[in-house]
Amino acid sequence: MTATRLLTAALLTVALATRADAQQADGPRPSEAQLQWQAMETNAFVHFGPNTFMDKEWGYGDADPQVFAPTRLDVDQWMRTFKAAGMRGVILTCKHHDGFCLWPTKWTDYSISRSPWRGGRGDLVREVSDAARRHGLKFGIYLSPWDRHQASYGSPEYVDYYYRQMEELLTGYGEIFEVWLDGANGGDGYYGGARETRHIDRRTYYNFDRIYELIHRLQPQAIIFSDGGPGCRWVGNERGQAATTCWSTLRGREVYPGYNHPEELPQGHEDGDQWTPAECDLSIRPGWFYHESEDSLVKSPQELAEIYYQSVGRNALMLLNFPVNREGRVHPVDSANAVGMRRIIDSEVGLCMEHSVPVKLSKDRSAVVKMPQRQRLSRLVLQEDIREGQRIRAFSVEYRDKKKWLPLPLDEETTTIGYKRILRFPEIETDRLRIRITDSRDEPRLLSVSFQ
Repeated sequence: MTATRLLTAALLTVALATRADAQQADGPRPSEAQLQWQAMETNAFVHFGPNTFMDKEWGYGDADPQVFAPTRLDVDQWMRTFKAAGMRGVILTCKHHDGFCLWPTKWTDYSISRSPWRGGRGDLVREVSDAARRHGLKFGIYLSPWDRHQASYGSPEYVDYYYRQMEELLTGYGEIFEVWLDGANGGDGYYGGARETRHIDRRTYYNFDRIYELIHRLQPQAIIFSDGGPGCRWVGNERGQAATTCWSTLRGREVYPGYNHPEELPQGHEDGDQWTPAECDLSIRPGWFYHESEDSLVKSPQELAEIYYQSVGRNALMLLNFPVNREGRVHPVDSANAVGMRRIIDSEVGLCMEHSVPVKLSKDRSAVVKMPQRQRLSRLVLQEDIREGQRIRAFSVEYRDKKKWLPLPLDEETTTIGYKRILRFPEIETDRLRIRITDSRDEPRLLSVSFQ
């Protein structure tokens, strides 16, 4: 190793040690992978499988693989929709609770290898992962811990089976940006023909620490989603809504997949010891899988834009599900409405980042943002320097109206900021804004203010 590399390695070691000491003193901070993940802001989710063809939401595990028969499957059409809607990544449900696998796993024949699609030689995970990369999107996987088909579910043998399937997905499809671990675990199912109800201890049965270790070893950059992370957490509802007070921290060792207190998750834990930002999952339709009866119930562009404000605009990430139809395509209404959402967002906050102003707080924890001239505003974006952790508990915003400072006319509390807080208000005209940090758990680090 050259002298330069030795010096670089030594400096990196010191920097990491210093950061670790700071984390203990100031609270948890995000990893570089978590920073990159949150900057994605909006991602696509895809639910597709036997449920699609049987008009079900949760398959029992006894569907004949022959039902999986898309007639015009076009994964590039999916990606064009996602790209046009501003999505940065896509997560595929490789195996839902029914246990049917969308790749030719060698650990069970309950997969697309027994379907008529591609003559039983297809691999949908391969096609989706390849298409995502062709279109510049990151690829993630959903592998349901619960399996209503497998006869061994509930025994130690099933856990080994689950690890082996996870390893297949982590080693066979390139770089994975997120691994999704659903909290729905245990209940009634087919279970190899037993047709009974099986209960497991959600906290201990799967040995999640071993799963986390497997993921970290094979895909160290992957963000792990579950109720308790550790990479990102469920927001606690399927409406896509974070709380107005939204901490990126959790008391990590007490929250696990299937956690019994989801009401805590929209806001997180201010005193958390683990950096675990919220991911807001929702479906563009009432159901997660495609149902023709819901073609008239697709969320409108305006409804989706509102959810963007309640997720990304509240320090979270938005994960929007697209139920692929029986042809194997994103329905044209779903596609049009998702793209319409992006147009609204771009028109309402797209210029904000072009007017982004770095902020330096004064000793009294306030900052005045001066504009070159009076202008009309109705949107304000605040960003905290989360590389230093999340510190701000409360803030206020005022605008100058001639010679007076007036409070910004808001209809929601101004508490946490985090990665991004977007404020909406009736249009005002001003040449100056004043931001005050009124409560902080440490020295606040406000990064920037953007306006439109």
